[in-house]
Amino acid sequence: MGLSQAKIWGALVLGLSGAAPAAALGSPLDRGPIADFINIFREQAIPRQVVTWRHPEFKKGAVVISTKERRLYYVLGQGQAIEYGVGVGRQGFTWSGVKTVTRKREWPDWSPPQQMLKRRPDLPRHMEGGMDNPLGARALYLGSSNYRIHGSNEPDTIGAAVSSGCIRMTNRDVVDLYDRVKIGTKVVVLK
Repeated sequence: MGLSQAKIWGALVLGLSGAAPAAALGSPLDRGPIADFINIFREQAIPRQVVTWRHPEFKKGAVVISTKERRLYYVLGQGQAIEYGVGVGRQGFTWSGVKTVTRKREWPDWSPPQQMLKRRPDLPRHMEGGMDNPLGARALYLGSSNYRIHGSNEPDTIGAAVSSGCIRMTNRDVVDLYDRVKIGTKVVVLK
């Protein structure tokens, strides 16, 4: 293809955040390798959907993450929630508890924590935000922890246990969630 997967995905996030199918755009994106790329990741990604919500203990506006199901739920209220597919911590890196969204960033910079650098000394010490950054298009920071809900330039990892504890979403889904969530939002992570 000639372009890196991350650069193509980033361009698609910027151009398709409204979730319109490529064919509906009426542009060069409706044919050729970029359209093939869109369709591949539509099939691999877990589709976002509104579902019935039967957990009244979690109120409207809360974020609930089921590590076991590899799903994130944004509670809409009135018995409904938006369900997103997520990537979760791999074995030994899962966690549970209650956190609060303390910061939100668009195209965030990334500095791996010291614990990660000890495991992976090959990682860069700092990366500017952008299409090649592993935090993707948006990040929601959870309290004073090193954990985040963030985008990913590897949409094929959604639905898998692959991270060092962060919750990964497709860039398109994290943009949607980012626009809904406020600073101070309660985030409950269940095992």
